Amino acid sequence: MCIIHRSRALIAGAAMAAALMSPSLTSAQDAATPSSRTALIEETQAKKATQLHPFEPGKAERLINRAEAVFLTGNVRVHPFFESAYAGGGFTLGAGYMQHVSAYNLVDFRGSITFSGYKRIEAMFLAPRLFDRRGVLTAFGGWREATQVGFYGIGTANTSKDDRANYAFKQPYASALLEYRPTRRYLLLRGGVEVSTWDQGPGSGAAPSVDEVYTPETLSGLGASPTYVHPEVAIGFDSRTSPGYTRSGGLYTVTFNQFHDTDGRFGFQRTDYEAIQHIPILRDTWVLALHGRVEVADASEGQAIPFFMLPALGGGSSLRGFPSWRFRDRNSLLVQAEWRVLVNRFLDMALFYDAGRVAAETGDLTDAPLKSDYGLGFRVHGPLATPLRIELAKSNEGLAIVFSAKAPF
Repeated sequence: MCIIHRSRALIAGAAMAAALMSPSLTSAQDAATPSSRTALIEETQAKKATQLHPFEPGKAERLINRAEAVFLTGNVRVHPFFESAYAGGGFTLGAGYMQHVSAYNLVDFRGSITFSGYKRIEAMFLAPRLFDRRGVLTAFGGWREATQVGFYGIGTANTSKDDRANYAFKQPYASALLEYRPTRRYLLLRGGVEVSTWDQGPGSGAAPSVDEVYTPETLSGLGASPTYVHPEVAIGFDSRTSPGYTRSGGLYTVTFNQFHDTDGRFGFQRTDYEAIQHIPILRDTWVLALHGRVEVADASEGQAIPFFMLPALGGGSSLRGFPSWRFRDRNSLLVQAEWRVLVNRFLDMALFYDAGRVAAETGDLTDAPLKSDYGLGFRVHGPLATPLRIELAKSNEGLAIVFSAKAPF
């Protein structure tokens, strides 16, 4: 019995000793574990450091970067130029040559042509950093020709797309425009003057020429060639990042235009009211873009507004589901809304809706239903510009396809 009791006592003592020793062993292992982990991490980092190399984009990304450098940033002397001589000319081909004449000032010689014979040749001078970077001066000089501009009659309700007649014009022009921002942002002051001659003539194309349908007695300005001295003054609020492409901010302006006819026959005044607002959603992945514009024109005393100078709606920058210059009258109203989605850094997609109306009196602009359209668009853009816009627009007069080299608004 004593032997048995002694054996039990020895076993119990050994168990107690093991229990007392186990915390120290565990502590020793825990103390050794952080050191081992730190050494492993340091070894892994040292191995990675020997394998570091600069990021190399793939072939697709290199192609995109090259296209962006050529078409979007403007860092090349020879560049594409897709602006038509006049809206409605169709697909446009053109090129330009840009040359800096000082650190910031530049000149740009450019030209374009369309398959329907619209031509444009001009030179532009740009001085973007005047008055301690508060002013931008732009000067143009050139000549353009449009061969088949559509005219559908005057008014909204009493015109039809089947009433189209075409006219042409040739126009030499020279202008200078100064934008000045006293606080560099927000407050915008603009003033300029343009001298040009509108030599209106018979149109070509499938539709009849305008002089075959109307006479000078039934259509003001038919066959006229007025020379205009056109000063303009504007004041506004601008919080956009860039007029060519932005995802936030807005523009609110009032512009006063005086068209002085040197012959004293076709002089008039026009006041433009415009509001643009971009509302970013989800860190500007989505953007709600809103646009409204009202144009009000009045003839000078004893004179008349020629038909080709009346405010107009229709085409890629207003009612996109209708032909260019579809509606004309002395006053116009346009409202637009877009839901823009950022697809990637150079491509946006947009759902849009346009509505508008023209009328002889401002009070009649909202007295009847507005003409409207809706559609889907894609825009290739850079940080500050939109060199390509493709849109499909549907109205009650059919489906229209829009190609443009600038943002809609």
